[in-house]
Amino acid sequence: MWFGGRARRWSDLPAGHLVDLDGYEVHTLPRPGELLARIATVNDVHFGEREAGRIGDSDEFATFSAPAGAEPYPEVMNRGAVHDISEWSPDLVVAKGDLTADGTLEQYHRFLQVWSGAFGDRLLHVRGNHESYHGLHVADEPTQERVLPGVHVALLDTSRDGHPNGDLTAGQLDWLDELGARADRPVLVFGHHPVWNHAEEVRSDHTFGLLPDATEALHDVFLRRRHLRGYFAGHTHRNKVVRLPDLPGVPFAEVACVKDYPGSWAEYRVFEGGILQVHRRIATPEAVEWTERTRGMFAGAYPSYARGRMADRCFMVWQEESGLHA
Repeated sequence: MWFGGRARRWSDLPAGHLVDLDGYEVHTLPRPGELLARIATVNDVHFGEREAGRIGDSDEFATFSAPAGAEPYPEVMNRGAVHDISEWSPDLVVAKGDLTADGTLEQYHRFLQVWSGAFGDRLLHVRGNHESYHGLHVADEPTQERVLPGVHVALLDTSRDGHPNGDLTAGQLDWLDELGARADRPVLVFGHHPVWNHAEEVRSDHTFGLLPDATEALHDVFLRRRHLRGYFAGHTHRNKVVRLPDLPGVPFAEVACVKDYPGSWAEYRVFEGGILQVHRRIATPEAVEWTERTRGMFAGAYPSYARGRMADRCFMVWQEESGLHA
């Protein structure tokens, strides 16, 4: 928990209980059996960025930059994320897009230095629109997979050249369908672009996330393959869970960015009887200083957008005894 811009941690709390933490009542998540695997995920790390809060050429809102001569803030935030995630000792780290600010090869190589340098073959990564829009052809494998104890991880390249929004090909959807059919354990699916939310967005090929047709096709695969337990994206720089029709027990989640407030990463704790998402804020002092500064983005409206509700940050992805779609 965070108090006045400082992180405090409690350990050995009872699972699935209401507890008091210095006057704040919180309900801890359950612990469904033995812990089998740990997965960390990050997105929107934006190596090379020098100005936060800029929307195109608009001067409507103040922007935020590191002081002259100071280390660029993506370096600060990514170093902090690597530090915190390393302490957690994950079995796998999934970096799901927007690895660079401007889609340059130099920025991508810096991403690799920091993240592959820390995690080696435990790192699984894919491009985002900041790469594809600028025509940088790196990390663009259409599909990737990794098998861990208790879980199968699928990573999709949702980006398309020259466009900020995302799509999925028939070949990717067929691959995911086949994976869902052969999987002998829960499957977590990751990609850069979140699903189109029919409840909040008009149908348009200019939607910010996945195109509506791609979202509906992905929905159909999830509906058909019950081992597919959730879809986890970035791109929007916010924490949010969307529920698609006929899949109320399946989260289609967005995780906020690394580069500025709230300075996010998420952990997936894979237990024998369930999987949890736990949202984490980067807690190194220099990262906290930057994220507290960038609370002020967009005339102070950014925190309520980016932070999301508790239910958008920490939740049960899947629990065996309750059934997939309960």
